[in-house]
Amino acid sequence: MSGKNSDNKKEAQPQTGMHRRGPRGMGNIEKAKDAKGTTLRLLNYFKEYRVKIAFVVIATVASSLVGLAGPYLQGVAIDKYIVLGDLDGLLRISLMLAGVYVFTTLVAGVNSVIMAGISQGSLMKMRKELFEHMQLLSLSFFDKNQTGDLMSRLTNDIDAIGALLTQNVTQLVQNLLTLVGIIVLMFSLNVWLALASLIVFPLMIIFTAVVGKRTRVYYRDLQKQTGGLNGVIQETLGGQKVVIAFEQQDAVNKKFDKMNQAVKETGVLALTYAMMVPPIMGILSNANIAIVAGLGGWMTLQGLATIGTIATFIQYSRQFANPLRHFANMYNSIQSALAGAERIFEIIDTPPELTDCEDAVSPQQIQGEVVFEEVDFEYVPDVPVLKNISLHAKPGETIALVGPTGAGKTTIVNVLTRFYDIQKGKITIDGLDIRNVKKDYLRSKLGIV
Repeated sequence: MSGKNSDNKKEAQPQTGMHRRGPRGMGNIEKAKDAKGTTLRLLNYFKEYRVKIAFVVIATVASSLVGLAGPYLQGVAIDKYIVLGDLDGLLRISLMLAGVYVFTTLVAGVNSVIMAGISQGSLMKMRKELFEHMQLLSLSFFDKNQTGDLMSRLTNDIDAIGALLTQNVTQLVQNLLTLVGIIVLMFSLNVWLALASLIVFPLMIIFTAVVGKRTRVYYRDLQKQTGGLNGVIQETLGGQKVVIAFEQQDAVNKKFDKMNQAVKETGVLALTYAMMVPPIMGILSNANIAIVAGLGGWMTLQGLATIGTIATFIQYSRQFANPLRHFANMYNSIQSALAGAERIFEIIDTPPELTDCEDAVSPQQIQGEVVFEEVDFEYVPDVPVLKNISLHAKPGETIALVGPTGAGKTTIVNVLTRFYDIQKGKITIDGLDIRNVKKDYLRSKLGIV
């Protein structure tokens, strides 16, 4: 064996005294920030559930339209039956109101069951695609990404998407229909009261949009840092014997505290923006009701509106605020889910570094002559591990590689099995460059103890 090897193999981050084969760390993957593109890509996972989704949408539309009749029927009950003392008419309209609320409740229950099945089926497909793609990635990918962070993408990020699908999709459709329906009905009942009800609407929209944008940024950072924290925990607990043996408890505690503090600070920012929305929306909603009640009272005294109309508008004003409040609350789930989806698609879009060439072969027989010809290899750029390595192992010959830890013994085995590709030189088996041999076949002929 001739040439030089290096024991200065660089690691991305210290690993609590545990020796690693190659660089470790978070990896510098560019974060996707295309919310529209991520959303469209997520929708592809629901194609096989189109019929069920269509049923849920139709049922939600019917439920929303029927639900809009509730406040209108209350106003009719006041003006035509309560004021006039018509008990029979009041009973009839009360039964109609009960039917409205029973129908909307049943539809909500059925939709929840269907959406749970759709959500879990889609998540299973996404989880399977992510896990299977990880099996195709080379060891260098896992060197650059902490195990805990990858596990976080398979669990926490998937769960964030599931929470959005299970709880909020039907609400989104229902709230949109309710919002449009309320506006149409209010203008059909009384134009001036309808205009008064919309005074605070622009403020609600602007506030929701501005705060929602910032929330998404912080949720994405929070999930990234949570993945890093999970990586530190997994690596430390997995190598706890080494930590204790080399008295590295203080070092791992400092590393954990640093990551934990970063998660805390980002979490405070994310939750501060998220929790800011409900109370502000509540204040604007109450202001809207006060405007409607004040103007409606004056119009009633002037004979321009009835008590039933005012009661209907107050109910619609409350319902009008509910969709906006739900939209604000949904931002938390939406931002978390989109951030999680971006992190998942980053892994799925990572191409395998080691692939078979088009003319790769599977030799019928292997004699076992192994030759390294002036091989150079480095785990990270400009940090050589093997330099100008040449060796020749004849069939049946036994060779022992001896050297201190980090000298490159395991690295020689890694490049022989094509866990990594060399940067310079050539490795042949029976005169055939291993890069021209199918990986699966090559590894099936090698034994590692």
